Amino acid sequence: MVLEVTHAQVYPLKESTNKTRAMARVVLNDQLQLTGLRVVDGSNGLFVSYPNDPGYKGEDYRSIYYPITRDLREHIEEVLLQKYHELTT
Repeated sequence: MVLEVTHAQVYPLKESTNKTRAMARVVLNDQLQLTGLRVVDGSNGLFVSYPNDPGYKGEDYRSIYYPITRDLREHIEEVLLQKYHELTT
């Protein structure tokens, strides 16, 4: 089974004190909803960030979920960044 983004919503932030530019959610194959995604303005441009475990006490971040394959990660990022640009330009 190939996972495809069937629905995507992006919520641009009007004011932000950090590098987060928008919050987002996606639905994969009309069956699985992923929420808490963020569009972040990093040093190499915009990218999609996945939610981190707020209870994790280690030095690094630990994501709650994330795409395992590069293809799915790129597909989700492409869809969300396109929607972000449509809403902000």
